[in-house]
Amino acid sequence: MPALGRPVRRLRGARPWGVDLGLTVLVQLAVTMPFVLPREPGLPPVTWGSYAVTTLSVVPLVWRRRRPVLVLVAILLIGGVYKVMMDGPGQPLPYAGLMAFYTVALQCPGRVRAAVGAGSVVAVGASVGLGTGSARELSFTLFCAGAAYVLGRLQYTRQAYTAAVEDRAAQLERANRIEAEQAVARERARIAREMHDILSHAVSIMIVQAEAGPVAVRRAPERAEAALEAISETGREAMAQLRTMLGVLREADGPAPREPQPGVAALPALLDRVRRGGPEIAYEETGEVRGLSPAVDTAVYRIVQEALTNVVKHARARRVGVRLHHGAREVAITVTDDGRGPAGGSVGGGHGLVGIRERAGAHGGTAVCGPGPDGTGFSVRAVLVTSPLGVGN
Repeated sequence: MPALGRPVRRLRGARPWGVDLGLTVLVQLAVTMPFVLPREPGLPPVTWGSYAVTTLSVVPLVWRRRRPVLVLVAILLIGGVYKVMMDGPGQPLPYAGLMAFYTVALQCPGRVRAAVGAGSVVAVGASVGLGTGSARELSFTLFCAGAAYVLGRLQYTRQAYTAAVEDRAAQLERANRIEAEQAVARERARIAREMHDILSHAVSIMIVQAEAGPVAVRRAPERAEAALEAISETGREAMAQLRTMLGVLREADGPAPREPQPGVAALPALLDRVRRGGPEIAYEETGEVRGLSPAVDTAVYRIVQEALTNVVKHARARRVGVRLHHGAREVAITVTDDGRGPAGGSVGGGHGLVGIRERAGAHGGTAVCGPGPDGTGFSVRAVLVTSPLGVGN
């Protein structure tokens, strides 16, 4: 079967004119056989004239795809001339006529097929009448013509089905390509958001500590040492997280590190780093604490991290409150400060606040950013839909 399949695939991939020329040559070989085989005694010898007319009835098949009806009419007329005027050998089958009738059934619309079919029945009846006039020959000829018509319609159905399957496959391929491109875009946005959160937080803390360093050296040297340690620790933490993320991006070059992303358990360490040389931070965790899925766990950490980064960079706050409440199907994060609020009174700009909203939305929740409860400072409240660990999210 594989050996037979290769020639069939090559035939399908050939150009139409090449296929038609090959079929024409094949039909010509078939109609030539009665002229070259020995004839029975008593029959008149074959002539070049009769062979030329037979060949002339085959040549139109080269144009069967372009003018199927005209080709069929030409073949029938030439066959009639041969039958009436020539005394050459007969053919076992009207090969050229059957091929032309098959092409009409394959390519022509219904009205044209009906008209051609009626005309062909009349032509067949006249041809048989001029010949033997037997019902056997008439039935056999009509059967062959009907078989050619059925094969043509079956081929039409097959081609239509193949075209539909190919079109569906092309649409599916386009949909898969678009989905892959969207997945790449989402992954790029996620990586950009992660790197923004890591770098923005680390650099903000390091800048605050560095700015407080000279003052601490003059007034409280022990605080200067703590500031330098905070800068070093913040830098190491940022490098570790970036190394993990970049390692995942370089998986093709070798095994990537599989350290977990920080989550709720890492919040106390995060708050402690911000406290050094920064505002006072009060942390409260309420509700029934349940295990969170890794994605939600990391999202909670990043939202708190980004909210604190905004406080350090913009708020000039003295006190910050961080509250984490575990509900039955959600976790609520609230970060408030007593600072000056967002620059210019706007609460919609900045990649940080956009990232907070995106993280909350990615987990079926919402995020609201604006003035604090009493109209002063700034407040970030995010709610993430969650479920117990193992149930899924």
